[in-house]
Amino acid sequence: MHFNAKPQGVRMAMAALALSASTVVVAQEAAPLRADVASEAEALPDSSTMTKGPEIKGVLTARQGDRIQVQTADGARTVLYINDQTDVRATGGLFGASRTELDTGALLNGLPLTIKTLQSGETLLASQITFKNTDFKTASMIRTGTSQQFAEQSAATEALRGRMGDIDQYNVKATTNVYFDTAQAKLTDESKAQLCAVAGSAEQMDNALMLVVGYTDADGDEEFNQTLSEKRAASVINYLQQACKWKPYRMLTPAGMAEADPVADNMTEEGKAQNRRVAVNILVSKAVDGLYAENSAR
Repeated sequence: MHFNAKPQGVRMAMAALALSASTVVVAQEAAPLRADVASEAEALPDSSTMTKGPEIKGVLTARQGDRIQVQTADGARTVLYINDQTDVRATGGLFGASRTELDTGALLNGLPLTIKTLQSGETLLASQITFKNTDFKTASMIRTGTSQQFAEQSAATEALRGRMGDIDQYNVKATTNVYFDTAQAKLTDESKAQLCAVAGSAEQMDNALMLVVGYTDADGDEEFNQTLSEKRAASVINYLQQACKWKPYRMLTPAGMAEADPVADNMTEEGKAQNRRVAVNILVSKAVDGLYAENSAR
């Protein structure tokens, strides 16, 4: 078993987790379109005359006619046009690479979106919008669910945000890396044995949580590596829960970090092999860990 605690890598993954955890609350607090654009009705330029604009990532907070409003992580709100040519896609499964083409009617408040744009002056047109199926299901539940369902979802979200809001409140007790062949997400027999050993070790710790983070080497394009890192994390989670009997409620939302945070030189084959990994982090609250230390000292 390879133990290699990487607090910085864990912090990066937890930052991504904290952003996703906030989207449910945003869904119920959808703001109106910005006051300075709410009444505007300027004509949308011909898309053939527009140039490539910025990529925007944020949460859909309002919609009015052929315009949507997206709020980014820093709180900024951007208004974009959508039309019949806007390509709307949902990614399938937990992390799956399959995509389902939809129409703009699928754009619900609260959805975390990745938007490719066309630009003309200050006017932005969404040329492609993607989101995860799992996020769409959550947004749909909130839109049509009962007050009780929303209360339960809000409580779960707030608990997650409170629990994971500050990684410094947790001790990383151990990090085990499992490795993958090039462009593959299939676990080896050795990796399977490692994972069950990790689960057995973590089971001995009260209130231990697991954070699973997938990585790739630097070969391949960014989109492929992002998807591959997520598939690797999904493979590990599925095996931990199905074969090693690790309880889902003790598993934090996984993260795919692509080629970020390499542990070795991507210029060598040996280094690439070390970077094609999934890190399984065992986390314990510092408060709980402090009790263990106090009791051990007595």
